[in-house]
Amino acid sequence: MASLPVEILYGLYLGVLTGLVPALIAWLLGFGFKYFTGITVPGLGVVGLGVMIAGLNGGLLALADPSLTGSTNQLRLTVALLVVLMGTLYAHGQGDKMGAALPKRLSLRELTKRTLSADVVELVGGRGQVRIEVVGDVGDVEGYPPLPAAIRESIRAETWTFPADLPLVELEARVAAALRTDYDLVEATVTLDERGRATISAAPPTSGLSKHLAPGERAVSVDALVPTGAARGDEMAVLADGERFDARLLGVVDGGAKATLTEDGNTEETTGAATDGGAKPDGGSPAPAATPDASVPVAAGGIVRVTLAVGRTSAARLIAAENVALAVRSRGIRREFELVGLLRRTGKRFRRFTVGEKSALADDTIGDSAVRDVHSVAILAVRHAGSWVTAPRGGQPIDAGDELIVVGSKADLDAFAGVVA
Repeated sequence: MASLPVEILYGLYLGVLTGLVPALIAWLLGFGFKYFTGITVPGLGVVGLGVMIAGLNGGLLALADPSLTGSTNQLRLTVALLVVLMGTLYAHGQGDKMGAALPKRLSLRELTKRTLSADVVELVGGRGQVRIEVVGDVGDVEGYPPLPAAIRESIRAETWTFPADLPLVELEARVAAALRTDYDLVEATVTLDERGRATISAAPPTSGLSKHLAPGERAVSVDALVPTGAARGDEMAVLADGERFDARLLGVVDGGAKATLTEDGNTEETTGAATDGGAKPDGGSPAPAATPDASVPVAAGGIVRVTLAVGRTSAARLIAAENVALAVRSRGIRREFELVGLLRRTGKRFRRFTVGEKSALADDTIGDSAVRDVHSVAILAVRHAGSWVTAPRGGQPIDAGDELIVVGSKADLDAFAGVVA
């Protein structure tokens, strides 16, 4: 038998040599259970497994095994066993800790995520923002019809502003979601570079009623007593031969009217066969659906033919009914959404600016700067002295560091950005 220090060194060497694989397995067990299930594996069980893997029969009871205690290499094997125990227990603890700290939705794209260049980050109110613009032509998505030229040009002129601390993956997802919502696109793919420039491919909206129906719904066309002004999307209460059930108005098939916004801000109705994309009464080809800039098909009132989205069981009763009447349910009024929609239809956009120290607007008022007349934009709100002022008057002062909410066309806003800075 060698001397005590030599035996201890032999034991350490043997323990490290035989404990690598048990420690790796212990780490995998600790990490895997914690990451996927949130459960911590008992350390005693992992240690016993590690000792058995190391080849000492009986797990922790190997310390009392006669073949070990009576061996001439007793000290060496004991030290090796202790090294395996401690290494396994430590690896298990580290794996459990890493499994708890690691994000649950980890993907290869997140591990290799790209970031924005610092040159395109704008400081607005102490927070970084990035303006995303479209570069190049808007492409088509393979397998879908080509995008109409009007939608293609409208998307080409779009800009978006998002917080600059978002990864490019999240920014791409937000731009794609905005495109699908604003243009009712079937599909939209967005790729951003480090300077916030977007390359976009999009598929046009699909025609037909099926895309407007929720699972389990059916579209039914009936002659019904309809309130004047009812339009697509209204929630209805249907009274059919004494029965009452809910429905959603998909369109006025015939006998309707079109509500058009006049120059004074009111609406005027013109009678006619407003179909909202449905079939013509004479069985001809479908009439074109109303575009965002065109008039909106509404019911003229009285007995007209409408298309309703109802449940599967209600559809059969509605078809068999002789007397059908509709009542429109209130969903409240959001005038701010109406205003935003009207501005967007005329090509206007919103943007937030911070007045620079060398700006021509600094230490001046809105009226003296003649913002509307000179720059063709309107200031909707000003953050001055730490508080917001909406619909500011001409006497509203503007100082360096103030924030402005401005509306105007894309070209005018781009030109105004240089004035503000």
